[in-house]
Parts: sequence; structure tokens; C-alpha cells
Amino acid sequence: MDEIKGNSAYNSARNSTYWQQLQMLAKQPWSLAALFAQDDSRATRFSMQAGALYMDYSKQCIDEQVLASLLQLAESCELSTRIDALMQGAMVNTSEERAALHTALRLPEDAQLDIDGQNIVADVHGSLSQVARLSERVRSGTWRGFSGQAITDVVNIGVGGSDLGPLMATTALDEWADTEIEVHFVSNMDGTQLDNLLKHLNPETTLFIISSKSFGTVDTLSNAKTALSWLLATAKLRAGTEDSVLRRHFIGISANSEKMSEWGIHPEHQLQLWEWVGGRFSLWSAIGLAIAIRIGMAGFKELLAGAHSMDEHFAQTDFAENLPVLLGLLAVWNSTFLQVNAHTVLPYDGRLNYLPSYLTQLEMESNGKSVTQHGDHIDYDTCPILWGEIGSNAQHAFYQLLHQGTQQVSCDFIACVRRYSGQSQNTPLQQQHELSLANCLAQSRVLAFGNAALQESEVQVASAADKYKYYRGNQPSTILLIDELTPHSLGALIALYEHKVYVMASIWDINPFDQWGVEMGKQMAESVHQAMQQAGEGQFDSSTNQLLKHIQQLS
Repeated sequence: MDEIKGNSAYNSARNSTYWQQLQMLAKQPWSLAALFAQDDSRATRFSMQAGALYMDYSKQCIDEQVLASLLQLAESCELSTRIDALMQGAMVNTSEERAALHTALRLPEDAQLDIDGQNIVADVHGSLSQVARLSERVRSGTWRGFSGQAITDVVNIGVGGSDLGPLMATTALDEWADTEIEVHFVSNMDGTQLDNLLKHLNPETTLFIISSKSFGTVDTLSNAKTALSWLLATAKLRAGTEDSVLRRHFIGISANSEKMSEWGIHPEHQLQLWEWVGGRFSLWSAIGLAIAIRIGMAGFKELLAGAHSMDEHFAQTDFAENLPVLLGLLAVWNSTFLQVNAHTVLPYDGRLNYLPSYLTQLEMESNGKSVTQHGDHIDYDTCPILWGEIGSNAQHAFYQLLHQGTQQVSCDFIACVRRYSGQSQNTPLQQQHELSLANCLAQSRVLAFGNAALQESEVQVASAADKYKYYRGNQPSTILLIDELTPHSLGALIALYEHKVYVMASIWDINPFDQWGVEMGKQMAESVHQAMQQAGEGQFDSSTNQLLKHIQQLS
């Protein structure tokens, strides 16, 4: 497998004259109100559409010179070649010496992508066939529990990408569900989610999906062990055996077949992952089984097709009209040059309520790095702190800080234009949808222009002279409008953000596909847990030792 041109052969954006040019441009005072006052065509020039996604980035603190410099910066680090490397299976994950081929997971069946002499598209669609087979058995009622009853509930046990991706997608697409089977999600290692769920489920009709790339994640396996104990407690009363319970109530999804078998997952119920699939990029793989169960395989394939359409747009479209490239460059401009180090995602659609959490992992786990791919210390800001919430909820929570706080925060507003299409015109639900859209546009306007957003004819309830009601504005934002939320458009939206992450990483010269920063805490937890069980003197710092002692006294 080829490394990305040896990696070191790439030019660094940091050494480009355009980097220094952008640093100078960032120092000038930026006023969104002034930018709009000077240019009536600004909204037209700084907006773009790809498929069902329309992006208006005119409320970002940029002008033509900044945009041109950003595009030249992308060229200076050979972004086109980097995109080709990603798509063709080169070693873009340099620290782990592997490809990152999430894009291959949504290639059509007749595509060809050879890696080390093997067409991996055939492997991908072989796995999708297994997903189709198992999901249809569950959906049709032919999958039976140990007592012979059909499955009514499916519990996905995973953490990180093995949880957030399927959870986000099934929630967003629940109106496409065409089965009575309920799908639930468990991730927290403390057992709270699982305990609350098991109180309401029937062990004879519950199927568990254990999703773990390594099949060694303590969070996931601790929940799986508890689920098995819960099932066995009932099965033994009905003369069931452990082998029957494992065979009839568990599916495993992992890159480690050996560990799945050791745990007791039947070979026919093992779905394979590949090392080149990162967890936060894995919902397109067998990890999406829960999605397929809930909305059907046809709907799941539409999700894949939507993502593939964005892949093609990303790979083939000129940078000046390329949504992921523009979104990524704007993020770099804000974080690295304007030093806007906080970013919030604000969906004005309740179906997307898990999207901010999903993007929090996608962006911060990918690009929260302070070392380049060559091991050099970074002297510029990379990934901002990201969070988010459904827009209407956020308005009553943290918009106070966005409007009147001291922090600069960039925002992504996301909304769907059409909804409740099956309803007759002017129904209460459609009125609520219009109200939500109006709030989305209004909040973006006030964040951009502050008190100046009020028209002269309107009552000046918040003038600059009233210090408690002053809105300073000048908070940069992008609005993403989706024609209509469908499996296809959701797939395109998720892929848009995946590619945004790659663009940012390319400019920053970091590897977005490893996550070494989470490993030491896991290792330390093992040492602390061992000390906790031994109830002896700790060998740690005085704070940790004291806390251990306090816990042991109360245990």
C-alpha cells in the first residue's frame, strides 16, 4: 500500500506565502455589517449548492481576497493530490500505516478499487449482503429467541463511533422505519443506560448487537457481559443453555474474529470490519446494521448512495465550488487565523438532535492534534472546541453567550426546507416548521449584525445606549439548508462533514485518522481499577491516592 507520496513530499501550507498573507488579512478589523453594506451581491457570490444541500457562507468574516488566499493555500499543500490519495487507498493514516477507506464503503457494486491486488469493493458488498441477510431475518420475524418467540427489540451495544453513528442516523430517519421492531442504544460503561433499559425489555425477544472494532473495549464488553447474565437468568429457568442464548441473542461486529469467537458469538452471526475503517467513520459499514434493521436495507443503501454522491462532488468539483473544501477552509480561517476557538452546530430540526454529538467526536477526535504528521510541534491553533444542540433548545440555553458573551464563536445552522409534505397546507405542524425556519434565519441574522439587524421602522427596544440589551453581532456563521431530510440527503450531509475534517487536517498537516490521545487514560484506568480492588495504598499522586482512599472507605 502506497504512503501518501511518502508523506514528507507534500508541501506544507504553513510554509506557504499564502499562510503569511492570511495572517496579515486576519489582523484587519472585520465587520459583517460593513461587508454587507458595501456589497449587495455578497449573498449570491458566497453561496453554493450540491445536490440537496445549499450552503450560504456570506455571514463569514471573509471577502474575495480572503477566499482567494484560502483557495491558494489549499493548492499550496497539494490538496487535490491528498484527496486522490484518500480515495485511492493510499496510506493517509501515517501513524498506524494504513488507509482510511470509509469512502470505499459506499462505492457502487460495479466499482473497482484494488488495494494490495484485491478489489475491496467486492469485500464491502459481501459484508453488505450479510447485513441484508441478518437484518431481514430480524425484520421478517424469522429470527427467534431461545424460547422460540420472534425478536421485538434490538439493543446496539457500542461506544464512540460504534454508538454515535447508528444512534444519530436511526433517530434522524425514524420516519422511514417500516417495522415494529424497536432499536435501542447502550454506550455508558457505568450500566445506567442498560439497567434502565433491561427493566422494560423481554429477554426472550431481545437481540443484542455488540459493536467493537477491537472487541476489547471495556465499556462495550462490560455492558455485553451484563446483558448475557440477564438473558441467562431467564433462560436457565426455561431450560435454555448458554450456547443457545449466545447463538440466538447476539450478533458481533468487529475486525477481530478470534475475540468474537472467544466471547461466544456464533460464526454465522459475526460481521467483519476492516482495519482501514476508523470508528467515527464506520456507520457505512456493518456497524450500520441497527440502521438497516430499523429502516430496511433499501433505506440504508440510499444513505450510502447519498454519501457517495458527496464523495464524487468532493473529488471532482473545482475548489471554488466544492462544499467540503469551502467548509473546511472557512473552519481553518476562523480557528487558525481569526483565532475563533469555539464552534457550535445548531440543527433546527428535532430529527437531527444527535448530529451535534456525532460531529463533536468526528471533528475533535480527528483534528484535536498538536503534532504534525512528521512529529513536529504545531505553533498554530487547530481544531476548535465544538458543541451543539437543537437550535430551539439552544436559544433558551447558551445563545445568551453567543449574543452577549465575550467569546467569539463560529456557528453552523442546519435546517430542512420541506417537511410534513404529506400534510395539507397550513396545518399546525407545518406552521411549527415555518416558525423553526424563521428562528434559524433570524438568529443567524442577529448574530451577524447585532443591534443593526433591527430595521429603522422597528421599535428600537435594544439600542446601543442600553448596555444590558446591546447585541454586538459579528459572530460568523454558515447556514446549511437541506431540501428535504431523506436517507440520501442525510448521507450527503454526513459525508460533507467527513470531508471537511480531511480538508482541515490537510491544511494543518495533521493525521485525522488516529486517536492516540484517548489511549493513556484507558491504560491509567486499568492501574487505578486494580488499586481500587486491592484496597491498598495507592501508588499515584496525592490527589488520586486520597480519592481512592475516600472511595474505599465508603465501599
